[in-house]
This record gives sequence, C-alpha cells and structure tokens, in this order.
Amino acid sequence: MSRHFDTIFAGGTLVNHDGIGSADIGVIKGRIAAIGALTTDTSDTLVDCTGLTILPGVIDTQVHFREPGLEHKEDLQSGSLAAVMGGVTGVFEMPNTNPLTTTRETFEDKIRRATKRMHCDFAFYIGGTHENVAELPELERLPGCAGVKVFMGSSTGSLLVADDSGVEAILNAISRRAAFHSEDEFMLEERKHLRVPGDPSSHPGWRSPEVALNCTKRLVALAHKTGKRIHVLHISTREEIEFLADHKDVASVEVTPHHLTLDETAYERLGTYVQMNPPVRDAAHREGIWIGVANGVADILGSDHAPHTREEKDHPYPESHSGMTGVQTLVPIMLDHVNQGRLSLQRFVDMTSHGPNRLFNLAGKGRIAVGYDADLTIVDMNRVQTITNAWIASKPGWTPYDGVPVKGWPVGTIIRGNTVMWEGELVTPAQGQPIRFMETLEAEG
Repeated sequence: MSRHFDTIFAGGTLVNHDGIGSADIGVIKGRIAAIGALTTDTSDTLVDCTGLTILPGVIDTQVHFREPGLEHKEDLQSGSLAAVMGGVTGVFEMPNTNPLTTTRETFEDKIRRATKRMHCDFAFYIGGTHENVAELPELERLPGCAGVKVFMGSSTGSLLVADDSGVEAILNAISRRAAFHSEDEFMLEERKHLRVPGDPSSHPGWRSPEVALNCTKRLVALAHKTGKRIHVLHISTREEIEFLADHKDVASVEVTPHHLTLDETAYERLGTYVQMNPPVRDAAHREGIWIGVANGVADILGSDHAPHTREEKDHPYPESHSGMTGVQTLVPIMLDHVNQGRLSLQRFVDMTSHGPNRLFNLAGKGRIAVGYDADLTIVDMNRVQTITNAWIASKPGWTPYDGVPVKGWPVGTIIRGNTVMWEGELVTPAQGQPIRFMETLEAEG
C-alpha cells in the first residue's frame, strides 16, 4: 500500500546507525517517518539526492555568537546563517556575552532573541560562577539549556572560576554533564612574561601544554571526588589525550578542527589570525589529538567558533584578541580529512551527531531514525571546492582557511524537514527552535 509523505529525500547514500547504504527518507510533520525504498510512495515534495551523501544533522556543540552585547563581532542571526551555510543544523552557544548568561533572566532573554530568528536550532549554556551556585540546579534544567559551562581560565569577571573550591561547589550543585575550559589561570598569570610583544608565535609558549594538562588533572580529580560528569573542551595537547584515556568514567572529550588541521607553521602565514585559547600547537600535539580520534578517547567535534573583527585581530600581540571563525568550515574541513583517510565517515557522524545525542541526552536529534527530527546534512563527498573569505557569512568575513581547497562539501541543510540551505543559497526564512534534552523535558511540561 502506497504511503504519502510531506517530503521524500530520494536516491542518496545514507550514513546512520545501520551503516552506509542507499535509502530514501520519508518525512511527516518535520520528523522522520520511514527509511528504506520509498519508490512506490508519494510526497508533496521530492528532493533528488542522487550522488549525494545524507548524514544526521551536524550539531556544533561549541560556538560563541556574541549576542547580547558584542554584536559588532557576530549576532545570533549572522552566526546561525554561517552555521546553515556550512551544513550545521544545531548549535550549543556559550555564556560569555554581555551581560553574562548566568541568570534565568539573561538565559530566557537569549531564548526569546533566538526563537524563529536563528536559522538553525539552538541550545544555550548557563555560565557557572561563584555567585550563582545555589541557582544552578534550577538553571541547568531550563528548557533549551545545554548545561553548565565553567571557565577555569581565559575569562574575566565573575565568569572565571579558577579555584578548586569554586569548581567543586559547582559540581556538587549540579546533576548534568558540565563543560569546562581547562587552562590553569594561576599558571597563566605566572607565565605572562613569556609573551613576546608583536610575536603571536609565543602564544603557545605562554599557554603551554603544562598549563592545560595541570588544569585538566585538577578538574578530573574534582569530578572523581564529587562523582559528576565533565566535558573537557578543545583539547590541544597529546598529554591530555593520554591522561584522559584513563578517566573516561567521568570525562568526555571535545576536539576541534583547527587543532586537528593547523600547526605551528600557521603563525608564519596567519599571525594573530590563528591565535586561539588554548593555542594551536606543534605537529606532535596535532598528531596526538588524531590518536585520540582514532582510539575513541575524543568523543565529539566542536568548532569553538569565536569571531573577532579584523581590527581586533590586527592589534599587536598580545593585545590581539584570541579566537577565529569556525562553524561554517567545520563540515568541509573535516570531510576533507575523511577523504584523506584520517577518519571514516561514520566516525565523523559519531563525533558530530551521535556523540552530542549520547553525551547530552538530546531528545529527538542526533540520529537518522524513525521518530527523530528530520535534521539532515547533505554533502557531496566528491566535490572539490576552495574555501574563501567571500563565502563566510559571519560578520567578520574571514576564515583561517581562506584559499584552502577541500574535497567534500555541504550541499543541503535540512532542519525539521525544512530545506534551509541548498547549493549555497538560503531557501527558507529563519525558523530556529530550542533543542530539547531528556533532562529538561519535565521542566518543559
């Protein structure tokens, strides 16, 4: 008996929990209703995916979209436009805005700003501070909350929690997995004299591997002490990968495309435009992170999209700002690594869709499976294209990968069954909605 769907995505190569193979996807009311051979079925819309590969919607679990307060760098609309142009269907956005996202009022303000204005679906982190510990059990369960984010280094004001007692108090208060920027602030203060004015290549000397590893060791000890789950962001060192391999009972691990792609030679070409916290390091650390991808210690990929204007990046080091665009280039840069044989396509899916679903208990997202939201990243694995500044939709309009040719390119971004981007064109107005989590469903009700 023939079935009728709102949309059928036909003829593509599907990558999901069942492996890699040809299959059609039928969508009803924004959710996946059928997977298989749907040639005898009908639909209002038929999307021909012949020659294309269909992935579960890519979720970038670390972006900084700068709104409110820093909209000259980026805002929720422009950042999410960059996301969908790069094949990203959902993002987790960080709390270091102005004002900080540390209260119910500031959190719900961001939800209001984002709903139906962002082009992709979204969740926001609550910043954990010394001042809001008592409120965190309630705040982390607000609908649309990705969890608590703590900066143990590289932040200012109340968003910085550098001391063990402060971190322990936060971990004791919360129940969900918390995300951490793990650099030892005390060591950073002691090592400031190692920064060489005008020389951004001294950045990884100041923010040394020991600065990162020492903080990660402190953090893991606190996680064991409190019995809580931690998510260690943007791992930049071989030593951290090796250490965290022994602590997967409490710690999940994020790695970034730039730490997997760039090395110390990038400072010669890009100067302050490759300046990040934690920094891009030498090739030995890059290869150590790839080992973590290969052996499964690394759970997840996040871009750490942290845009700054050219004026801010052009300040002489160390007054130059740390951070780069990344949400739009995550998919093509990593698909190029897939084509080079550095990781499998299924491993890429595990780190960008299945991983977020598993680590953060997403409700209805992160898999191509019946009953899930029809979030799809459709790619051409054989397309060779050059990344350019002109392609970047973020406000600053630059990428460290300007002029870099890649093989593998995002063709379509599908969110809840809606074709949002197709062949580089925005085809559906902004309809972004909060991402739902299993651990916040009761609060929604």
